[in-house]
Amino acid sequence: MARVVVDVMLKPEILDPQGQAVANALPRLGISDVSSVRIGRRIEIEFTGAADPERVREIADKLLANPVIEDFTIQEVAEDAVPAGEPS
Repeated sequence: MARVVVDVMLKPEILDPQGQAVANALPRLGISDVSSVRIGRRIEIEFTGAADPERVREIADKLLANPVIEDFTIQEVAEDAVPAGEPS
């Protein structure tokens, strides 16, 4: 079984109101050294067999991201890797 992570982010030239709201709220929490925040999505796809990079790219391009306003990156995850935040 293979696991692939697709990270989708707005292109740099596209305004990110959600990220801007977070950046504006940080000083109220006493955090003043953050200059910018961008919000994106992380999608994990598990395949029953080996992951085909071209098929993953097609899925991301046609279904997961809007290529007009978003970019995506693809990363294959090692089977024994534990996602951040989960106990090992």
